[in-house]
Amino acid sequence: MSYGPVADGRLAAVVTFLETRQPPSEAVPPSALTLRRMQRPSADEYRSLFRLVGARWLWFSRLIMADAKLEAIIHDPRVELFAVEDRGSPAGMVELDLRQAGECELAFIGLVPELAGKGHGRWLLAETLRLAWRNGVERVHVHTCTLDHPAALGAYRRVGFVAYERAIERFPDPRLLGILPADCAPQVPLLGTVTSGSAAVAT
Repeated sequence: MSYGPVADGRLAAVVTFLETRQPPSEAVPPSALTLRRMQRPSADEYRSLFRLVGARWLWFSRLIMADAKLEAIIHDPRVELFAVEDRGSPAGMVELDLRQAGECELAFIGLVPELAGKGHGRWLLAETLRLAWRNGVERVHVHTCTLDHPAALGAYRRVGFVAYERAIERFPDPRLLGILPADCAPQVPLLGTVTSGSAAVAT
């Protein structure tokens, strides 16, 4: 066994890529939550939901995209966005990417942290797969990493996903850059100095 250093101010995660080539056999379990299709949301509207769902797990890739680049993705007719709602309040999100012929990527899927451990995740994943599998789709794929919810990998495998590749991802800690609040992911130690001022935006 060997160890390699991770510099202060940076994070490293093991990313697992998974795929399935047949729809799950299980029915969608009941839930009080609902899915609402989002039609051409603004970049700010999208980021608000993305941050609400993903800050706990240090999702930040869409927070640093320039508006034009982000809207080119989320306004593409082959990308489908859904807000998860709990009696009208935002409770999660699903993003399906069908831009690759014959495939559907579960680009983002998640619930707000307050709903974790209450069984809603089983419903959300089953409902998402019901939407993903359609005429012309032969493969559904997703990736998760060791910074995501610890139950994510097991949940994907339970419904038939199979891991086919792993990789190490290294990136600056978004909390230190001011992209996310310093206290948003207490399960991940913060090593470094928080940068004051606004976050950088990728073009």
